[in-house]
Amino acid sequence: MSITYEVRITRPTRQRKIAAMSQSAPPPILSVAPTRALVDETLRVRVDNLPPRAPVTLRCEHRSEDKDYWEAYGHYVSDAAGAVSVADDLSLGGTYCGREAMGLLWSMRPVPGSRTGLRLRKRNVRTPMLFTISVFAGHVDRDFDGRPPLARELVERWYAAPGVRRVEVEDRGVRGTLFIPSGPGPFPGLLDMWGGGGGLLEYRSALLASHGYVSLALEYFAPGELASTDLEFQYFETAFDLVRRHPAVLPDRVGIFGLSMGAMVAISLASESARVEPACCVCISGSHFFPRDQPLSQISQPNARNVGKIRLDDQQNLIWRDLGLPVSGDLSRKADVRRINCPLLLVNGQDDQNHPTVEYAEDIERMMRSAGKEHLLTRLEYPDTGHLIEPPYSPHFRATNFMWDSKKARVTLLWGGQTKAHSDAQEDSWHKILAFLQRHLYSAPRPKARM
Repeated sequence: MSITYEVRITRPTRQRKIAAMSQSAPPPILSVAPTRALVDETLRVRVDNLPPRAPVTLRCEHRSEDKDYWEAYGHYVSDAAGAVSVADDLSLGGTYCGREAMGLLWSMRPVPGSRTGLRLRKRNVRTPMLFTISVFAGHVDRDFDGRPPLARELVERWYAAPGVRRVEVEDRGVRGTLFIPSGPGPFPGLLDMWGGGGGLLEYRSALLASHGYVSLALEYFAPGELASTDLEFQYFETAFDLVRRHPAVLPDRVGIFGLSMGAMVAISLASESARVEPACCVCISGSHFFPRDQPLSQISQPNARNVGKIRLDDQQNLIWRDLGLPVSGDLSRKADVRRINCPLLLVNGQDDQNHPTVEYAEDIERMMRSAGKEHLLTRLEYPDTGHLIEPPYSPHFRATNFMWDSKKARVTLLWGGQTKAHSDAQEDSWHKILAFLQRHLYSAPRPKARM
């Protein structure tokens, strides 16, 4: 469809700039590269053949596996040559502002009228996430469906690179999915654990395998069933051993990667287990508080005595961070991080409204320093960043629905963070996490015996 603009020298107006051009003029050209890539790769988005100094809107749309629609858009003005480059030009409005090469992805949000408390997550990593990028005449904020785009392009974003193998695991009582990189191997390995929401989440493990790590996405309780699970510490030790013994894995190059509750488990394994000697640990938004010699269901019991500290924000979202304050000095309630003998990377947001993770990190550092182990600890902390620090260019979720218990009672939890700062933190931390894993799993010496 050919779109033209009428340009007059006298008294130029925005309306005149978005009027029709002659049918002989070339249509706008939207270029997106690459159109098929991993989710942590950057996109180059450019529009050519526009009239000079013309207002346009670039929009990215996605339909989730839950059939919800998400969008992001930016307002641009073409240059003197009639071109817009998302990486180089300023967005003057929309869901993001400024010079943001990946703003069309990280600023995605549910379209107006959607269900509340949504979180965008990929369940089936064997298929891509599909995004439609379109360009519209003028600066548009709503009613996109009623406007014909000047051009559009379909983009595939994958968590699993070509050749990554996906193997379902149910062995020695352990449940999960193993992702194995393409190539002959053997490779370093990772035990990958998510948090208190429960269920099996595979997308981070698939992405880690795309970067050269055999990664086991571990399932350890169903959504809403934490309070009733009878899992013991040995379950996680067995899971680590399954990774270590896999023929595609270098047995002395196995690390642990955890977020939230998964980070609590990771720190406890590195501190307390006689069977687990990780080469390194990456812990996002976690703590060192873990029930000793008790089922996993007891992990939240100390906080249950502090329910009066739960607060609500002005949107009636639950704030849990005060449940863990003040940080207890009772060593019997903590993993003894003074016994850690591997490099430990802590990644936290300073606006985490779910856990007091910065305060926990300070206590971990204090304990490790007392044992002369501070050289093993690396802390990354980001301002205006919340609890859910995901792989880069994932949308920011300040508050989402959360299943409280097996009766399917749902609440909305405040995770924290501001969209721009949180998204910057996700990008920066992911690159530093990959560098940390490269340094300690591809070239790490065998861990020393625990003191």
